[in-house]
Amino acid sequence: MDAELFPRERAEVAPGAVHVPDWLDPERQRELVAACRRWARPPAGLRTVRTPGGGTMTARQVCLGRHWYPYGYARTAVDGDGAPVKPFPAWLDELARRAVADALGPRTVPAGPYDIALINFYDGDARMGMHRDSDEQTDAPVVSLSLGDRCVFRFGNTETRAKPYTDVELRSGDLFVFGGPSRLAYHGVPRVHPNTAPPWLHLTGRLNITLRVSGL
Repeated sequence: MDAELFPRERAEVAPGAVHVPDWLDPERQRELVAACRRWARPPAGLRTVRTPGGGTMTARQVCLGRHWYPYGYARTAVDGDGAPVKPFPAWLDELARRAVADALGPRTVPAGPYDIALINFYDGDARMGMHRDSDEQTDAPVVSLSLGDRCVFRFGNTETRAKPYTDVELRSGDLFVFGGPSRLAYHGVPRVHPNTAPPWLHLTGRLNITLRVSGL
């Protein structure tokens, strides 16, 4: 881990939205990268997401539990190879619940289990436009884990994709949780910084693991 004059501290970016630096230790980061590589293999593996307007997302994606496509969920990779979605492991639910408790407090941990993961892979040119995570039928907090290259994470407001928003640098091992009044805030990734991943992670690019409660 890089030495710094002033260690990074956790911060409430908006009400109900908290950034916790270095939440994952190096061993857990390596375990998650290895798991992502397994999940990315076909069937129902890493794919390019196509938008209803005919465009494509530059970040590629694989899903667990249920398959997300614009704008809903399915049991199969309906816009990929059509194969059944890989199961959501119980240990990811445990990780997500611990993340929410650490970031927002034990009382904010949802009663229902976390059952969906969206895993996005960014190369140096990939971006993610401002969007809301609004296809779930629950207001349970969203858990976001970063692995690999650093990025600019833009966290906005619930009304518009435009300002006001806050830019946060996310690094490998960082946790970001948003719920409560910020659950439907617009957010995106306008920039990835290539070749900034920790050398011991052996990952070129950025992985983002987003854990959600579907309510389905």
